[in-house]
Amino acid sequence: MGLTFGSNPNIMILLKTAWKKQIFFLALSIMDKNSKKLKDEYLAGWQRCKADLENYKKGEAERIGRAIDFVKSELLLSILNTFDNLEMAKDNAPKKSEQSEWVEGILQIQEQFYEFLKSEGIVEIKALGEKFDPNFHEAVVQIESGEKEPDIITEVLEKGYNLNGKVLRPAKVKVSK
Repeated sequence: MGLTFGSNPNIMILLKTAWKKQIFFLALSIMDKNSKKLKDEYLAGWQRCKADLENYKKGEAERIGRAIDFVKSELLLSILNTFDNLEMAKDNAPKKSEQSEWVEGILQIQEQFYEFLKSEGIVEIKALGEKFDPNFHEAVVQIESGEKEPDIITEVLEKGYNLNGKVLRPAKVKVSK
């Protein structure tokens, strides 16, 4: 009195259908796990790419900033030579021409130059009477001086300048031995 499946075709159809449903749900479960795994992998990859892009943008911004700073420093260095020449002209102007309007105009231009340089972050390096510091000064001549202690700057031959805390041009100086 056992139940035989072979004799009842409806039971066979039900079993086949149930078996197919189990395989379908098993496959669906496996696909769901795989798709979740793939989704997580894609999300992690996308996040890495996004972070890489952000790092690249930051790096490029820094490189562009350094390039701009370099060009700016070269331009300001050229302007400093003109500024020094104006100052030398002022220092060597004949005494009788100091009261002329033309000389006053030149002095105003020099003052404008000075204000421009200051606004760009240029600061003169203090040198005269200071102790020699190779980070800020370039010794062109060493002179014997019995009056002063060694390594004291006795004369500034060419002014030095800092740009935003960095030496743009060292001061060229005479130093006591």
